[in-house]
Amino acid sequence: MSRSSHPSSTDADRPRAVLVGVQLQGVSDDELQSSLDELERLVETLGLQSVGRVTQKRQGLGSANLLGEGKLKILAGYTGGQGFVAPFVAPGTQDETAEESLEDLEESHFEEGDEVSPAGTVIVDHDLSPTQLRNLEKVTGVEVLDRSMVILSIFQRHARTREAKLQVEIARLVYMAPRLRETHAGAERQRGGIGGKGAGESALELGRRATRDRIAELRRALVGVQREAETQRSRRNTNEIQAVALIGYTNAGKSRLMRGLTNKEMYVANQLFATLDTTVRVLVPETRPRILISDTVGFIKDLPHDLVASFRSTLAEAEEANLHLHVIDASDPMMRDQYEVTRQVLAEIGADEHPRLLILNKCDLLQKDQQQALASEFPEAVQMAATRPEDIVRLHGLIRDFFEKSMEEATFIIPYDQQAKVGLLHKRCRVIDELYKDDGAHVRILAPSGVIEGLGQEIAIPPNPG
Repeated sequence: MSRSSHPSSTDADRPRAVLVGVQLQGVSDDELQSSLDELERLVETLGLQSVGRVTQKRQGLGSANLLGEGKLKILAGYTGGQGFVAPFVAPGTQDETAEESLEDLEESHFEEGDEVSPAGTVIVDHDLSPTQLRNLEKVTGVEVLDRSMVILSIFQRHARTREAKLQVEIARLVYMAPRLRETHAGAERQRGGIGGKGAGESALELGRRATRDRIAELRRALVGVQREAETQRSRRNTNEIQAVALIGYTNAGKSRLMRGLTNKEMYVANQLFATLDTTVRVLVPETRPRILISDTVGFIKDLPHDLVASFRSTLAEAEEANLHLHVIDASDPMMRDQYEVTRQVLAEIGADEHPRLLILNKCDLLQKDQQQALASEFPEAVQMAATRPEDIVRLHGLIRDFFEKSMEEATFIIPYDQQAKVGLLHKRCRVIDELYKDDGAHVRILAPSGVIEGLGQEIAIPPNPG
């Protein structure tokens, strides 16, 4: 694929990066470009500017250099690298082959008058083996990051709570452990055990052992943090709190929707993984009983395995929720693939059987015929735009109706000398009517059965069925 650049005066000061993608068998041109478009958004979230793309059709990803010789030279043209993996040359000898290859590269790749701003980073849209990573760095002469490392770097930057920071650091260390290598070929070994005999450990072995110890330490700390979070969730469950979780692909508009439903300021940005930590707020206008809304971290395809594992706790709010609002960016051409990715990750963490309301967000960006086609394909979905107040009001009503379907009616008779308990009913339930008779206040309420049972024990007055 030919070089392409995206110059912009606003990007002039941002570090430059070139993207690399391999088109495997069964992957269409559109799928390849969509994957690279997503990678470009990841790169922008990381603070880099994409200045070009290098792609190649290959049978597999097993090649030590990932790309063929010609594509390696093209890639090196972006970075000013040598364009090949130099063979080992004994000290004191001259590598004429390397010099000739570099001359060929300069003659074939750069034309007179070209102004080339070298890219300082190569981003590969696949996971790389340690050998591939090392070889590509030799070819390009710059830092090389694969897709997993980009995602980990973004997670590390956006993590705010202690739990999120611990999870990301564990995933980063697990990813880096097999990629540790000697800083120089002649690294000395530490002395052996008793009496200094034995080969001892090399610097590489010491580094790997230190990494394993650090991972174990972080996991112990994470268990304590997660235990505290579980205690908080248990308290909410004990009080029969009604909960809704916003789930979906990253950048689908969940945080903006959260802002509309809760009237709380949320960090909203047109970036992937703008939200990483789970946030819980109360649905506004408030209902009785109250409904909690949680905004969870977004999903993405090819998520590093260890981050999927960490999602089990990050998405605990989704597992505990009574209702999932599955938010999809209806304006994205890859929305169906993104829908399936979300479903697959939810299945991996055991949270795919919850009641779900499908939200086709950003429908204001679609034409009428596109909206009609989506209505036919997803007849039970809610088409809306989180930026339109009338759509937020409509969604608020749908959430309220969902919970009221499972509520029960009951009547509490509160003696006049215990009227403070009437306020408790107003706080915990939806009061349908309130009549004052000779024996006290007759308060008819609507609430989940568990709330009604708990109130009967708390105010020591058994309710009468509705």
